[in-house]
Amino acid sequence: MKNIDTLTHEAISLLKSLIETPSFSSEEDQTALLIENWFNQNEIPFKRENNNVWAFNKYFDENKPTLLLNSHHDTVRPNQAYTNDPFKAIEKDGKLFGLGSNDAGGCLVSLLATFVHFYENQNLSHNIVIVASAEEESSGKNGLNSVLKHLPELDCAIVGEPTLMQLAVAEKGLLVLDVKVKGTASHAAHQNDDNALYKSIPVIEWFKNYKFDKISDVLGPVKMTVTQINAGKQHNVVPSECDLVVDIRVTDRYTNQEILEVVKANVNAEVTPRSMHLNASSIPVTHGLVQAGIALGRTTYGSPTLSDQSVLSCQSLKLGPGETLRSHSADEFIFVKEIVEGVDLYIKILTDFFKL
Repeated sequence: MKNIDTLTHEAISLLKSLIETPSFSSEEDQTALLIENWFNQNEIPFKRENNNVWAFNKYFDENKPTLLLNSHHDTVRPNQAYTNDPFKAIEKDGKLFGLGSNDAGGCLVSLLATFVHFYENQNLSHNIVIVASAEEESSGKNGLNSVLKHLPELDCAIVGEPTLMQLAVAEKGLLVLDVKVKGTASHAAHQNDDNALYKSIPVIEWFKNYKFDKISDVLGPVKMTVTQINAGKQHNVVPSECDLVVDIRVTDRYTNQEILEVVKANVNAEVTPRSMHLNASSIPVTHGLVQAGIALGRTTYGSPTLSDQSVLSCQSLKLGPGETLRSHSADEFIFVKEIVEGVDLYIKILTDFFKL
């Protein structure tokens, strides 16, 4: 079995290759090949569907519960403020620059190294399945959600996202609503008491002021924000409709369906959700994964950002090297020492969790 230093070195080399291979959401076929090659080099059988690649520990036992390790290899497109080549892995001053280095390449390669470390162990309390998934950034239909049907029932999961290796024990879900306020079209010179724009004002005020009763201990309150508004074609025509877009960050105290029902009961408008599957997630602080992290000096918190946790029905912990504030930023980077620490801490946490 390779030692941890060797695995970490190989993980960093893989990350450099991933950075230099464009992998926008739905266009990850070449990075999927790199991940296939990683498994081949480590003599680990794998499966692939679309651009998702996954593998099971060598001594998989259907009588044991299954732990999922997951991170993604797709990226957003680089923004215009980049000064470096986003597709060149540049190592400088202890930093590794490049698109996807922080979100979430560092997490992915650290989890791959961790998986290889445990792959041949016969005494695990849980099976392990690792999924290097696609389309996370776009919440696409061919991402982790499409792989779940091929996996055994999952007992729990670690989702690799940049958390500075602190323990994100809860994550807000996302509900995006298209809200259509209807009125009556007319000439602007005529009296019209059914102006869709005016009727939208109390709707907007409701979204601004409404407070949901249940407050999450970790994530706080549900947050609703009107982010877009569109109505009218010309100055002298009262529009018959006013369209709003509302972004709702849902906590673990509510399901997306419960939030939708409250909205529909309170606003005088047509309300259409864009999707319902991006739910909030959480894991008890008493869970073995969390307790193993706390024992190593890690702290717990609630994450406001969305990840592939939203498509999982099992308890899941968001945990990984890198810092979320660097994600999607110009000249994105991760500290090399963060990857070294990430591999080390993932292995220590799972060693405790597996009672090895």
